[in-house]
Amino acid sequence: MRLVVGRIGRAHGVKGEVTIEVRTDDPDLRFAPGTELVTDPASRGPLTVRRGRVQGSRYVLSLEGVNDRNAAEALRNTLLVADIDPDESPEDPDEYYDHQLEGLTVRTVDGVELGVVEQMIHGPAQDLFAIRRPNGGELLLPFIVEFVPEVDLERGVVTADPPEGLLALSEPAAADESED
Repeated sequence: MRLVVGRIGRAHGVKGEVTIEVRTDDPDLRFAPGTELVTDPASRGPLTVRRGRVQGSRYVLSLEGVNDRNAAEALRNTLLVADIDPDESPEDPDEYYDHQLEGLTVRTVDGVELGVVEQMIHGPAQDLFAIRRPNGGELLLPFIVEFVPEVDLERGVVTADPPEGLLALSEPAAADESED
């Protein structure tokens, strides 16, 4: 199975290093020296990590064969993809890969079915479940413990406790009955 673990940002310095928008909870493992990463677009890779480091708030990679600023800039916006075992799980029991969550049934704490997790959205503030509602609508639910107290992969169920009013936002608009 393949997972996007990062996106190449701008060049860092003049020796071919690149900044990385990290999309993995374990960058030290995914960007370890010698790791080969598939790229999207495929024509830019595969790329092999020479070394990686944290510098300030950024992750910086040095890649085999990328030796100057121009070569680094040519890789900008390339997605870095890692091959992983589909049965692999993050070390932290409260963390999940997107593929583990997508397809799960979402029910309220009272047992009302809200729909199915269609996609995970990784926003700047928090991750969101994009839930396809039984009526065809979509519900975006922040993946925070206050709203998602339990994920049970074995049962295939996410327990949700959405804030008041959120469910009404995902319902289709009622027809205006006051037409003249």
